[in-house]
Amino acid sequence: MRDLIVRVIARFIIPFIQVYGLYIVLYGHVSPGGGFAGGTVMASSLILYVMAFGARSEKRRLPEWVARSIESAGAVFFVAIGLVSLFQGTTFLANQAAGFPMGIPGRVFSAGAIFLLTFGIGMKVFSTMITLFTHLIEEEEKEGTG
Repeated sequence: MRDLIVRVIARFIIPFIQVYGLYIVLYGHVSPGGGFAGGTVMASSLILYVMAFGARSEKRRLPEWVARSIESAGAVFFVAIGLVSLFQGTTFLANQAAGFPMGIPGRVFSAGAIFLLTFGIGMKVFSTMITLFTHLIEEEEKEGTG
C-alpha cells in the first residue's frame, strides 16, 4: 500500500492526529478521554505512517530504543507520582491529601496528580502500542520471507 495519494495524505494528516491525541491526554481529566484514549490516538498516527511508508522508515523516525525508553519512563513516572503520596504520609496515589494543588475546576491543572497520571499513562500506552505493532510487522516479514 505504498500509493502516492496515501503517502501525501498521510504526511498531511499525521501531525493533526498527533496533536489531537496530545489534546485528549492533556484534557482527559476534565473532558472525555485520558491517557489510554489519547495514547491510542497518537499511536494510530504512527501506525498510519508505517502503513503508508513502511516499517523501515518508521524505525528511522522512532527507533526501538526510544519507544522502549518512553514506555519505561511512562511506567516509572506513574509509580513516582504514587511514591510522592507515600512519602507525604498518605496512601499510594493520593491526590489532594498528598498536597497536590487542585487548581481551578475546568482548567488543565485542575485535578492535582490526575493530570500527571494521565500523561504518564498516555506515554506508556503510546509506546506500548507502537512496540507491539512493530513486533507484529517484523514477525510477518520473517514469515513472509521464510
